[in-house]
Amino acid sequence: MTIWRNALFALGGLLVWLLFWYGDTALATVDIWRSSETYAHGFVVPIISLWLIWRQRQVLRGFTPKPGLLAWPLMAGCAALWLLGDLVAMNAVTQFALVAMIVLTVPAVLGWQVARALMFPLGFLFFAVPIGDFMLPQLMEWTADFTVLALRASGIPVFREGQSFVIPSGNWSVVEACSGIRYLIASVTVGCLFAYLSYQSMRRRLLFVLVSILVPIVANWLRAYMIVMLGHYSGNTIATGVDHIIYGWLFFGLVIMVMFMIGARWAESPAPQADAAALAASVAVATKADAPVSPFATVLAAAAVALLVAVPHAVNWGLAQNQNQAVPVIATVAPAAGWQAAAAPQADWQPSFENPSAQLQASYTSASGTAVDVYVGYYRNQDYQRKLVSSQNVLVKSNDRLWSRVGGDSQNIVVQQQPLAVRTTELRRLQPDAAGHEQRLLVWQFYWVNGHLTASDVLAKIYGALGRLMGQGDDAAVIMIYTPKQTEAAAVLQTFVDAHGAAILTALQQTRAQRQAAH
Repeated sequence: MTIWRNALFALGGLLVWLLFWYGDTALATVDIWRSSETYAHGFVVPIISLWLIWRQRQVLRGFTPKPGLLAWPLMAGCAALWLLGDLVAMNAVTQFALVAMIVLTVPAVLGWQVARALMFPLGFLFFAVPIGDFMLPQLMEWTADFTVLALRASGIPVFREGQSFVIPSGNWSVVEACSGIRYLIASVTVGCLFAYLSYQSMRRRLLFVLVSILVPIVANWLRAYMIVMLGHYSGNTIATGVDHIIYGWLFFGLVIMVMFMIGARWAESPAPQADAAALAASVAVATKADAPVSPFATVLAAAAVALLVAVPHAVNWGLAQNQNQAVPVIATVAPAAGWQAAAAPQADWQPSFENPSAQLQASYTSASGTAVDVYVGYYRNQDYQRKLVSSQNVLVKSNDRLWSRVGGDSQNIVVQQQPLAVRTTELRRLQPDAAGHEQRLLVWQFYWVNGHLTASDVLAKIYGALGRLMGQGDDAAVIMIYTPKQTEAAAVLQTFVDAHGAAILTALQQTRAQRQAAH
């Protein structure tokens, strides 16, 4: 008992130490739980994990705590992952790394036998990490596909553009709230817990988890279809506004209840004899395999791990000393031969990118009268409130009342003799302009990160982290070039890039050089 007392003391001290150093990450996680209904379940996940651990207390008494040295390099890897995530202000990465470090404190201090006995309770903690927004675009696309297909199968004509579609009774759009992400995350979380408590067979557990993934996705498709049908046949008097969300949760609750009722028919109760035999076997194995352990071994292990997890903050502090607080100023790009500067943009659209350090918006007209606009959002000293790549940084918000995204793809172009695959997006103005014309834009988008060009969010983050680690700062920018949608719009944009690409990149390099000179 003395060994266990020392071990639990060391484990508790290490957890407090982790929260001391990574408190900001923990608080950011709690803030997301508080502000987002999608991740509100995070408040109960730690409580459930502790309860599941308490259920295993009889089994744990048969083990002798013994630090697992293999967990130490894993802890170091998670600490390094946290550092990389923090350098580029990725909440999902830093929060995942923190939970992974909390989980690894168990094998690091108590040993792998204890960790294996607590595999599910510890793994369940990862449901507290608010990760899932990356699935939104795909879930929205699937919901729109199914809804339109089902409406047409029901004999209702549909005209669709992007996530918006029109039927004879009105206009509908699939937005974030219609994606079903809330249903999916809630179902998988509860489904995993149900499978663990109800089944002993791994096959049955995995099968039920698979069902808990598929059912909410399909249920959300049916929900969206039924909401549109209710609105259509009621003349849009029901199932519109807030009430369609209420109907959606009622329908989802009914579907999940049926899923659990069916799953409970195949529940497996553990045999008491088997449990007793397993406990006896585990005690025998632990007694035979464990060499004598010093009462203070776990305390020393916790101290060593405590030093290890503090290293990223020392590195972060050193890198912070290299930051420059000067406000960047982006030089205006002069029009090339055959082009002239326009007085105002051709469209009243601007991308929804939050808190750039500096912005540049310019308009150009070719000799033939073709208009091209350029937007540059420049970021420096990025943090969790100001960052280039973020789920909040989009061309158009889903609730935008003026513009809508109706299509997207990628295209291979050449920028200053460098091949580059840019994102291409078509935007449509939801209301005619002052002259009564419908406006559509073709937008090319890519990133410039410390001299590197890419359209990939992942590569932009990697380039940013490497730049910080090498002491080069994190200067980066998003570049958007757009023109009215027409038959030759892509050719117009390539012509513009051929004429102005070098000047745009030079302006960005000069802005970065100003940072280096000021520093």
